[in-house]
Amino acid sequence: METLRVLMIGDVVGEPGLEALEQRLPALIARYSADFTVVNGENAAAGFGLTGETLDRILAAGADVVTGGNHIWEKRDFWPVLDSGQPVLRPANYPPEVPGRGILRLEKAGVLLAVINLQGREQMKPIDCPFRCFDRLYGETTAMRAAAQTAAGSASGVKPEPPIILVDFHAESSREKEALAYYLDGRASVVAGTHTHVQTSDERILPGGAAYITDLGMTGAKNSVIGMDPRICLDRARTHIAYRMECASGPETVIQGIAVTLNEKGKASAVERIVDNP
Repeated sequence: METLRVLMIGDVVGEPGLEALEQRLPALIARYSADFTVVNGENAAAGFGLTGETLDRILAAGADVVTGGNHIWEKRDFWPVLDSGQPVLRPANYPPEVPGRGILRLEKAGVLLAVINLQGREQMKPIDCPFRCFDRLYGETTAMRAAAQTAAGSASGVKPEPPIILVDFHAESSREKEALAYYLDGRASVVAGTHTHVQTSDERILPGGAAYITDLGMTGAKNSVIGMDPRICLDRARTHIAYRMECASGPETVIQGIAVTLNEKGKASAVERIVDNP
């Protein structure tokens, strides 16, 4: 591998996000010469959760893997899809008895990659520790990588190449996101935060070579409150009544995320924030 170009796209919110993805993701993949694309889809089904149809639409638009978060459980009919073998993830640090998986190992463009989905605990449900969960998955992945290289005869007398690992960290706390990024730096190639739907401008390459951004942002209606109808959000804020949220509408949509270039060692050599707003 000389270079690998990766796109990571922020939370798809409802029909406006799906339509934006279908209409413009192929052009973004071409513009950045992307070899691999990860899209967070946990809000694709009318703003909450995923369905089989919305998953198919995201994959057809060009996503290689669809990641999730705390809303992945919203549509109970979707739970069997999590166990169907399709390239969709739920956070790995949920208890092991729940449906789905939190890591996907696959080959693309001649490169072995692992995509890991984790969820934060600060200001969210106190599930298993994402730091320790990554340690376990990293150990398993590096062992599998070394075994594969040995079997292929490429590791004889040569130190095994580390795996390329892309992490979607679905979390509320910026502090927790940055802390995890530094903890994974040198082991993960990309650590991208999701969940808040508000894109941050702190994209950078950490000392160990990991590309990082606190939040990718969202894919959905531009004139909205995190993709939702501003009127309803205002009523909820003013009255403290939990009116049912609905996706915003309107002709203007935005796709947000990052484009990362990885070198032959799996370290980031460039990271660029994406704000696609025609």
